[in-house]
Amino acid sequence: MEKLSYDINKGVNRPVEFRGLKAQYIYYLAIGLAVLLIAFSVMYIAGMPVYLCLPIVLLAGSGLFMATYHYSHKYGEHGLMKAIAHKQVPTSIISRSAAVFGRLNNKTKGGKK
Repeated sequence: MEKLSYDINKGVNRPVEFRGLKAQYIYYLAIGLAVLLIAFSVMYIAGMPVYLCLPIVLLAGSGLFMATYHYSHKYGEHGLMKAIAHKQVPTSIISRSAAVFGRLNNKTKGGKK
């Protein structure tokens, strides 16, 4: 009788990583490269010389790679989303009237007055 052997997947619950890029940054890079491909084709079809299109796309592509790797290393898997969410939190809440606070004191715990 043959002895069966099973491989164990040790990457369960780990973020997807490809050459140092973590999680959503892989998608950002893929979308950016697709946009650069479309931009190159639009410039080429519009009649711009290839000698001008190619450096523009290469510079933009290298900037895309550097920015994506920078954000991936700086913020990690979820840090960029947390940083963006933190910027949207207001620093203070301004109330022009004290009536809001007066209504809070009139309510009781059961929801009845």
